[in-house]
Amino acid sequence: MTIHETLKKAIPDAMRAKDEVKLRTLRSLVTAMTNEVVAKKRKPDEFLTDEEAVAVLKRAASQRKDSVEQFEKAGRNDLAEPEQAELAIIDGYLPAMMPREEIEAIAKAKMAELGVSGKQDAGKFIGALMKELKGKADGGVVKAVVDTLLT
Repeated sequence: MTIHETLKKAIPDAMRAKDEVKLRTLRSLVTAMTNEVVAKKRKPDEFLTDEEAVAVLKRAASQRKDSVEQFEKAGRNDLAEPEQAELAIIDGYLPAMMPREEIEAIAKAKMAELGVSGKQDAGKFIGALMKELKGKADGGVVKAVVDTLLT
C-alpha cells in the first residue's frame, strides 16, 4: 500500500479516535496529494507513487516548520503549538533520514571517486551526492558534511 493510500485509510481511524489534530493533518495531506495528482494531469481518484507522496510530505513539513518559526519569532506560542503537533504527525509518515555518520562515509567514497580536492569543486560534489542520497538524507546535513570534508 502506498503512502497516499495509507493516509487516506488513516482518516476513519482518526475520526473514530476523535483525534482532531491528526484528522485535520491527514485531511490536509490527502488534499495536497489529490491536488498534486490533478496537477500531474491524472484523475483525482488515482494515487501518487511513494516518491511523489514523499515530496508532498516534505513540502508540508517544511511549511509547518516555517510557520512554527514565524509564530515563535512573533511570540505566538499559542499558534506554534498546533503547527508543531501537525509536524510531528507528518514526520511519522516520512521515511527515516540517514544518520550523519552514514552520509559521511558515502561522501568520503564519492569524494575519492570524483577526485574532489577543494572548495572549487563543492557544487559538483554536492550535486552528485544529493543525486545518490535523494530522499534518504536531509540536504542541510549533506551540506554540513561536505563543508567539513572540504575544509
